[in-house]
Amino acid sequence: MKMHLGIAQIETKLGVVDANLQKHLDFIGKAHQAGVDLLMFPELSLTGYVLQDLVPAVAHHPNSSDPVFKELFKASQQMDLLVGFVEEDERNRFYIADAYLSQGKLVHIHRKVYLPTYGLFDEGRFFALGDNTQAFNTRFVRSGVLICEDFWHVAPPYLLWLDGADLLLFTSASPGRGLTEAPQLSTSMWVESINRAYASIFTSFVAHCNRVGFEDGLHFWGGSTVYDPDGNCLAKAPYDQEAFLTVELDLNQLHRTRARLPLLRDERTALVQRELNRILSNEHSNCGK
Repeated sequence: MKMHLGIAQIETKLGVVDANLQKHLDFIGKAHQAGVDLLMFPELSLTGYVLQDLVPAVAHHPNSSDPVFKELFKASQQMDLLVGFVEEDERNRFYIADAYLSQGKLVHIHRKVYLPTYGLFDEGRFFALGDNTQAFNTRFVRSGVLICEDFWHVAPPYLLWLDGADLLLFTSASPGRGLTEAPQLSTSMWVESINRAYASIFTSFVAHCNRVGFEDGLHFWGGSTVYDPDGNCLAKAPYDQEAFLTVELDLNQLHRTRARLPLLRDERTALVQRELNRILSNEHSNCGK
């Protein structure tokens, strides 16, 4: 009931997939030596973030005939991997996606559900919306993946929790914005606060991998964290530098926390469904007036 989690908080080169792949393989080598069971990489870890018109040129298909994923499938024989990339589907739509690989196979893909198109963000111009949030089984624990803006909304982690996810895997390429009196980036303070809150409210493990570096004027701050079901911070990577973070998850903590605090047992999903139906029905009624 122990799981050795690794986080690769890396800086990526914009649009240079081959170089980014090599960095992935280098970190996978370190993780293998450290006995890691699952190694996480950040959002768009194979491509960089501010892609814009580069999107079609860096897109890949997560299958064994793709030259990039062929290498990653081979590496996933050593440990499970969560990697960020641009996915192109059979109809030539492009998604910000994370792929979970294990034992040479694709286990799960999450396509980013919320695409920020406000302030400094412009994702909606270049990517299609994902429309699915599902938990999935791994060799270790049932898990769920969300990408950056997805976990700024409470519904996706709540749905994953109800779908059986005991380990929430969050990836991001989060640009730093604002300063607190600490001083600390407002972005990092907010993200760390909600990750801890999700761990506590959903009595689950929460692991967040954020990238670092500078790209097209954006500053990515790192600060990856792992929280246990009690909301305790088990590990935290430094700000503003690449890091390889490892932490042992005691999966028996799920039992201990939920025996003491049975929030999942007492969750009233039928009530939620009924009230959502009422709210949606009222919205449709109001639109008709």
